Amino acid sequence: MAEPGQYRYIPPQPPVHFTCGWLAGFGALFGLATAQGNTATMIPFALIGAVLFAVFAFGITRMGDRPLPAGLIGAAAFFTVGAALISVPYGLLMGIVGYIAGRMVCWLHSGRYRLNTPPYATSRQVLWFYGFRCICGLIFLFLITPIIILIPLSFNQQPYFSFTAGMLALDPEAYSLRWYWDILKNGMAAPEATTGWWADMWANAQWVRGIKNSFFYGFWATLLATAVGTLAAIGLSSSDMPWRRPIMALLISPMVVPLVITGSGLFFFFSQIGWAKQGDIRGDLAIILAHAALGTPFVIITVTATLSGFDKSLTRAAANMGAGPVRTFFKVQMPLITPGVISGALFAFITSFDEVVVVLQLADVRQRTIPRQMFSGIREQISPTILAVATILVIISIALLTVVELLRRRSERMRGVTPS
Repeated sequence: MAEPGQYRYIPPQPPVHFTCGWLAGFGALFGLATAQGNTATMIPFALIGAVLFAVFAFGITRMGDRPLPAGLIGAAAFFTVGAALISVPYGLLMGIVGYIAGRMVCWLHSGRYRLNTPPYATSRQVLWFYGFRCICGLIFLFLITPIIILIPLSFNQQPYFSFTAGMLALDPEAYSLRWYWDILKNGMAAPEATTGWWADMWANAQWVRGIKNSFFYGFWATLLATAVGTLAAIGLSSSDMPWRRPIMALLISPMVVPLVITGSGLFFFFSQIGWAKQGDIRGDLAIILAHAALGTPFVIITVTATLSGFDKSLTRAAANMGAGPVRTFFKVQMPLITPGVISGALFAFITSFDEVVVVLQLADVRQRTIPRQMFSGIREQISPTILAVATILVIISIALLTVVELLRRRSERMRGVTPS
C-alpha cells in the first residue's frame, strides 16, 4: 500500500490475446524441445504445445491476479498430462514448467511486466528491454549448454557418450554412479578386494594418480606464481619504477603468446638442461616452473588492480614512523591487498589445474595430471569416466570462481567501493 500523499504506478492491463499469444509462443518452443530433434514430429509437437499453453493461459486469466493458485493449478495440470502421456518423472518436470507458466500468465496479464521499465516507455521499448535480456540469456545458454550436458551424461548406466532412451524418459534405472566409482578403481591391481583396497587405489588407480599430480603441481606452482606475481605487481605499481610498461608487457606475455609456442619453448629449454620428460624431481620442477610461469600473469593483473585503489600515503606514514620496507609490506600493504592476492592465487591454481599442452610436452608417463589423463582417455580408451571427471572439474572450478567473486566484493568493500 502506498503512503498517504504518495502515488503508486499501476500499469495498464493488456488484452487477453496478448497473454495467450506469448504463452503460445513458449508452448511452441517447449513442443520443439519435446520432439528431441525428430524432424517428423517437430511441427506437430510445436502446434500442440502452442494450443495447450494458449488454452491454459486463457483459463488462468479468468482467475484474476492470483499467482500462487495459478502456479499450483499449472503444476497439477501439467504433471497430470506429462505423467499420463509419458512417465511420472517426466510429469514432475512438466509440473515445474506448469508452475512457472501459471505465475507467468498472472505476471503478463496483470501488466506487472511493465514495472521494470519507466511508465512512459513505449511498447517497442518494453519489448527491447526484455528482448535484450533474452538475447543475453540465449548467449549464456549457448556457452553453458555443453557443460550442462556433461553432468547428466556422467550418470549414464550404459558406456555411451549420448543420452539413452531410458535417460530421456527419466528412468531411474538408466542412471548410475558406476563411472564415478571407476575413477577410484581404474588401474587397481585388485579392485574387488576387501583388504588393502585403499592402499591399492592410492598407489595404482590412474585417475587418482592424476588427481594427486594435479594438486601437487598446482599447489607449488601457485605458491611460486603468487610470490613472484605479488612482488612484481608491487614493484610495477611504484611511480619510480622505470620501463614499467615494457616490463608489464613482458611479464604478461604468457597470456598473449599461443600456449603451443610457450610449451615448445619451455620444452627446448628444459631439454637442454635435462629436465624434460624426466620422471623424477627434475621433471617435477620443470612442470612446476612452467605452470608458475603461466599463472604469474594472472596474479600480476589481479594484484595490480587491487593496488590501484591502495592509498600510498599509508606506506609513507609507516615509513615516517620508522617502519622498514619489509615491515611496511607485511603490516600495512599485505592486509589490504590480501583479497586480491588470494584471487590471483586461485586463478593461478585453476590455470595449473586445467593445463594440458605444457604437460604433454614436459611430463613423463608417471607425471600425468587430470587433463593429461583425460586427453589420453579420449585417444586410447573412450569411457564415460572422462565425463565424470569433467563434472568434478566443473564443480571445483565453480567453487573456486565463487570464492574469487566473494573476495572481489570484500576487496571493494575494504576500498569503499559499492559492489556491482
